[in-house]
Amino acid sequence: MARVVAVHGIHNTYASRPQLADGWIPALLGGLDNAAQAGLAPAVGLTASEVACVFYGDVFRPPGKRLSGDIPPLTADDVEEGPETELLLQWWAAAARIDPAVVAPDARTLGPRASARKALLALAGARFLTQVSERLLVWWLKQVTSYFTDPAVRAAARDRFAAAIGDDTRVVVAHSLGSVVAYEALCARPGWPVTDLVTLGSPLGVPHLVTHRLDPSTGAWPGVERWVNITDAGDFVALQPLLRTVYGERVRDVEISNGLGAHQVERYLSDRETGAAVAAGLLAGRS
Repeated sequence: MARVVAVHGIHNTYASRPQLADGWIPALLGGLDNAAQAGLAPAVGLTASEVACVFYGDVFRPPGKRLSGDIPPLTADDVEEGPETELLLQWWAAAARIDPAVVAPDARTLGPRASARKALLALAGARFLTQVSERLLVWWLKQVTSYFTDPAVRAAARDRFAAAIGDDTRVVVAHSLGSVVAYEALCARPGWPVTDLVTLGSPLGVPHLVTHRLDPSTGAWPGVERWVNITDAGDFVALQPLLRTVYGERVRDVEISNGLGAHQVERYLSDRETGAAVAAGLLAGRS
């Protein structure tokens, strides 16, 4: 089994585990090398065969054949009231705080009431969403909310994760929604040998929509010795970047810069801070 297990987030519906491994593993090994080059950690000698990627994106794949392309033809009218609308409005507010090109939700030019349509229109101007269509953004919303509302989706994702953990697994690296999957699974299995959790662009600090829907309840410790949470300041998915405010001072929050690809996983993985966090777990496991 693998010494390091990595798990993906949203927008991997039509991918596969080998495809993820082709991009993720070189980026993760590059992060280790960047950390060593920067003097943040010694070389640890991790090989590609010692890294496993967890894939669960296919549980979101629509059944049957569609003639409209990879993504269902979703619009603002498909954003449901409740968690989907609330999350979209929080994304909008976060984007407006970090990007001057995004009109703020309270701007008078948008009228007296915020709506899903207005949020999507405003987000269309975000510099870090230049290649993200309206239908894709709505599709992301539905993937996040379906994890919390569809027991079959939640169970399938957590089972895939559990199957990847072996006796020699020490470090879990989890991106985006994958950090929720990893967190819940680790909390449920305190006897696992995992000592280090590294979360990247995590929504685990988002109040109500995520923290209050977790299993177990908010604030539980996931049974690891170290938890490093790494976030780009422009990553709108990580609405609350300081996880220590929710999970306690044992969490070490680190801010990095991914350029325009704020939520892009390969940029997170190749960053030297990610490499240093992974190296710390691997080196501790040798002692």
